[in-house]
Amino acid sequence: MTAAIHDQVLLDGGVFRMGSDEFYPDERPAHEREIAPFRIDRYAVTNEQYAAFVDDTGYVTVAERELDPAAFEGGDPADLVPGAMVFTPTPGPVDLRDWRGWWRWQPGAYWRRPFGPDSSIDERMRHPVVHIAFEDATAYADWAGLRLPTEAEHEYAARGGLDGKRFAWGDDAYPDGVPQANSWLGRFPYDNQGVGDAAPVGSYPANGYGLYDMTGNVWEWTTDFYTPRHLRLSDKPVDAGKRANLLAAASAQEGFPAIPRRVLKGGSHLCSPEYCLRFRPAARSPQAEDTGMSHIGFRCAADA
Repeated sequence: MTAAIHDQVLLDGGVFRMGSDEFYPDERPAHEREIAPFRIDRYAVTNEQYAAFVDDTGYVTVAERELDPAAFEGGDPADLVPGAMVFTPTPGPVDLRDWRGWWRWQPGAYWRRPFGPDSSIDERMRHPVVHIAFEDATAYADWAGLRLPTEAEHEYAARGGLDGKRFAWGDDAYPDGVPQANSWLGRFPYDNQGVGDAAPVGSYPANGYGLYDMTGNVWEWTTDFYTPRHLRLSDKPVDAGKRANLLAAASAQEGFPAIPRRVLKGGSHLCSPEYCLRFRPAARSPQAEDTGMSHIGFRCAADA
């Protein structure tokens, strides 16, 4: 079997304004960034595409693998089984400072069973694949002859040519009251008046580059190590390997020494203005490389 066909858009690259000084501290400083031409998927990778990869290679995702008890000293043995983190709405208002109120560890959850053993993707083949760890995404990209985008490439693509705007469509979150991306509508995390889940890819309008769901729907992996602000290492000439080492060290210094964090981009269907206004091109989030969740997917890129 050949690799899944990817509908990619060629972007010319150029200089754009990356980041934002208006919202969250880790988006600062807003600064100019130059991007070389590249290609990026028009849509996030779907369950159908990921199934083709697994059927061809027999790949087993991180969420399906047995856990090492030595790595979870003091953990409940009943929880040390393959599974993943699944979003669960609460019955009413909760303390928004504690994310554990709406996330649960679900044994048996993985990309084919996104909500647990009794769930299925049979009716979700055009939905973005979720419960994907960084290793799972890179393995797929390698198989497809592609790669993951950098953080800067993802943000450049998400902006769709609207340089410096808050959202991929302008400065208004809901133009004329109409959602332009799949995000949380209502009181978080118990009253969602929107989709309430990931939507099939392409369900919302494309941005100016003809790309879909670059913000909202699911968070997407990038290759960059997370740091609590934008590092402007390009001010000094360093090779790619040294740059990666510096970024990894900076990530570890932020209290994440055991498992490197990578940058997620784009926000998801769980982003709410009252909790997480991150369905914006500049938004970013740290994620442990070994952890997929029910709102994390990816798309692929390639050199021009």
